[in-house]
Amino acid sequence: MVAASVGFQCPECVAVGGKDVRQARTVFGGRLTSDTSRLSIAIIALNVLIYLAGLLLGERELQERFGNITGPVLLPDGTGGVSPDPAGVAVGEFYRLFTAAFLHAGVLHLAMNMFALAQLGPVLESALGRVRFLTLYVLAALGGSTLSFLVSDRGALGVGASGAIFGMFGAYYIVVRRLGGETTSILVLLGINLVITFSIPIIDWRAHIGGLVVGALVAVAFAYAPKGAARARVQAGACAGIALVLVVLITARKLTLGS
Repeated sequence: MVAASVGFQCPECVAVGGKDVRQARTVFGGRLTSDTSRLSIAIIALNVLIYLAGLLLGERELQERFGNITGPVLLPDGTGGVSPDPAGVAVGEFYRLFTAAFLHAGVLHLAMNMFALAQLGPVLESALGRVRFLTLYVLAALGGSTLSFLVSDRGALGVGASGAIFGMFGAYYIVVRRLGGETTSILVLLGINLVITFSIPIIDWRAHIGGLVVGALVAVAFAYAPKGAARARVQAGACAGIALVLVVLITARKLTLGS
């Protein structure tokens, strides 16, 4: 038996009664939880563990196997010259578009991305709920990898969570604006990061812009979907549509590379 305000109830009665209690939801429809940073911490931990694994197994080898090689690379053609051959995503290794977002080119690169994730992640996780936040993170990461794959130079190797981080910047702006909050600070911070992005040649600006655009679009779908029973379906449909566009773009680029 289970203690209740009017005596005791059987466990089965409590379970049946609980079905009638509405699950608390966030403003944008996500499930409300007491811990609003658990998923953010888990993503940070995963990135750190993968970086440590790279140190043990060989950081460069890990990047070459799982980084986002964006197009044909120059390989020996057997006559002393070179010829362009497809590699990486261009030959169907599509997993690189996702795994590249969990690799980092040094401890400073990792620290900067994880610091931004620690600042933005819990806020968005709280506002959106875990499922929507994870969807946002994954699609923004893929959006960054997709634009990098589409327009980078041949043989470029891109790694880092920056695409997802910039997607969170875009989403944070949309969410705060939808809630009527102050957005000047996030715009200033985003502007500073964009200046840095285009000022340092080794930074893949394509991944940053791709993640920013996709993250903002996903956030618009979450923030402006109509309230009510149809909201979850509209949000899911919009995310599926964004994912489909990314797939079409990746496929088209792969076809142009002749593989």
